[in-house]
Amino acid sequence: MTNYHEILRLKSLGVSERNIALSCSCSRNTVSKVVKRASELGLAWTAHGIKTNAEWQILLFPKENDSSSKRPPNCEYIRKELLKNGVSKKLLWAEYMEECRLNNEEPLMYSQFCRYIQQDEQKRRATMHIARKPGEQVEVDWAGDPAKIIDPDTGVITEAYLFVGVITYSQYAYVEAFINEKQRAWITAHVHMYNFFGGVATLLVPDNCKTAVIHTKDWYTPKLNATYHEMAEHYGTAIIPARVRKPKDKASVEGAVGNISTWITAALRNEQFFSLEELNTAIQEKLEVFNHRTFQKKEGSRWSLFHHEELPFLSPLPTTPYELADFKQATVQFNYHISLDGMLYSCPYEYIKRKVDVRVTERVLEIFYNHNRIASHKRLYGRKGQYSTTLEHMPPDHQKYLEWNGERFKQWAQRIGPNTHQVIIAILSSSRVEQQTYKSCMGLLKLAERHSESRLEAACEKALSYTASPSYKSIKNILATGIKDISKPETEKSKKNTYGVTRGANYYGGKYNDK
Repeated sequence: MTNYHEILRLKSLGVSERNIALSCSCSRNTVSKVVKRASELGLAWTAHGIKTNAEWQILLFPKENDSSSKRPPNCEYIRKELLKNGVSKKLLWAEYMEECRLNNEEPLMYSQFCRYIQQDEQKRRATMHIARKPGEQVEVDWAGDPAKIIDPDTGVITEAYLFVGVITYSQYAYVEAFINEKQRAWITAHVHMYNFFGGVATLLVPDNCKTAVIHTKDWYTPKLNATYHEMAEHYGTAIIPARVRKPKDKASVEGAVGNISTWITAALRNEQFFSLEELNTAIQEKLEVFNHRTFQKKEGSRWSLFHHEELPFLSPLPTTPYELADFKQATVQFNYHISLDGMLYSCPYEYIKRKVDVRVTERVLEIFYNHNRIASHKRLYGRKGQYSTTLEHMPPDHQKYLEWNGERFKQWAQRIGPNTHQVIIAILSSSRVEQQTYKSCMGLLKLAERHSESRLEAACEKALSYTASPSYKSIKNILATGIKDISKPETEKSKKNTYGVTRGANYYGGKYNDK
C-alpha cells in the first residue's frame, strides 16, 4: 500500500521525488501523482495534522477508495470451486463479471478480485502457538529421505529409513535407521526411543500410517492398530494420531525431520556404510552433536533443556520393555485346540467352534474371547504338529482317559479288595503292551458300580479258584450266571458233605429206614 503520509512528509522536507521513491519503495510516477494531487487539493503535511494512510487516501483519491458500491466476490464459493480440476481464477472472474452484469452491479477488476481471494487465503492460514508443558507430548514420524547401505559382496544399495521422535517442549530428538517401515521396525523404534529418553511422555502423536492407525472413513473415530495400542498401554501413554495431510498436528517432528535431513542425512552423504549397525553408530554420533547444538533464538540446547527441565516430568519406564506381539484370529476345533503356524494349543472345550483372538509373542501365546483371556501357553517351535494341552481344558471324560495307567488301576482295585487287586495285576500282565489291557481293567472295575464291590470281590475270588490269570469276560460271566452261589452266606458256603454217598437211603427205597 502506498505510504501517502511519508511521501508528503519527505516532500515538505525538500527531498527529491527520486529519493522519496527510493525511501518509500514505490515508483517515481506514484510519488509525482500523490504530490500533484495534494497540490491540487491544497493539502500539505503538518506535524500535527493527518497521521494515517487511510485518511490521506480518502482525501486524495476518494473514488479509488470507494469500493463499497462494488459487489465483493463470494470467497467461500471460490475456494471450493478452485479445488475442482480445470477451474481457474480467470474463469471464476469471468463468471463473476457476467453475474454482476445481469444484476446491474458494478464488478471488481481482475486485480482487485484476486486481491480479495488472496486476503481470504491469508486469513485461513493463521497459525496459533501452543505452549507445551514439559513431558507432555512426543511426536514420531519417518524421515522423508532414506540413507544408503552398500552390500560389501555384491555392491547392491539398500535404502534405510530413519525413524524420528521428538519431545515437543525441549525439541530433544531421537533418530534410528531401519531396513523397512513395517510394524516390527515401528514398535522396536518406539521401545528404543523411550529407553533413550529415559521416561515416557503423557501423549504420543504419530503420523496416520497403517502401523499406527487402521484407516476409517470418519477421522473423528480413528481405530488404532491393536499392537500399537497395546504398546501404549504397556508404557502408560495415550495415542492421539495426527490428521491426514495435516502436518501442523505434529509440527515439532516435521521441523525436526527437516533439520535432521540437513545435519544427519546430508552430513553423512559422502560416507559409505556396509551394515545397518555401522549406519546407526554414525547416526548416533551426529545426533549427539545435533542435540547439543545451541538454539539460535533462545538460550541453551535441546540436551540442556531436556535434562534440566523436562526429564523430571517424564513418567518412569516400566520394569520390562514392551515385547512385540502379533494379533491373529483362529477357530477352536472339535479337539478343543487352535492351530497356529503348524502347532496346536488347547483352550477350554466350552469354546469349540468359537472364533478367538490370539496374541503371539516370541515366547508366549495367549488366547482371548471377548477380550477375556481364556488360555495361555508357552510357544512351541520345531517339528510341526506338536500339541500343547492343559488338562483343565479337556472334558471330564477325556480327563479320566488321560488318567488311565497301571498304577491307578491297582490302587482302585485295592480299595475294593485283595482278590480284585490280584485279578487286576493278572490282567495288566496278560498282554505284551500294558496299554492294551486298560479297557479290560476299566470294564472290570466298572462292574462294581453295576453289581456291588462285595459281589465283584466274591466273583474275583471264585475266578481265582479256577485259574491264576482270570479275564474280564470270565468274571463278567460269573456275575451273570453264578449270582446265587456268590450271594450265599459265608457259613453256608463253608459247609462240607462228610458222607461218602451223597444220594442218601431214600434214593434206594428207604427200607432200612422203615425198620
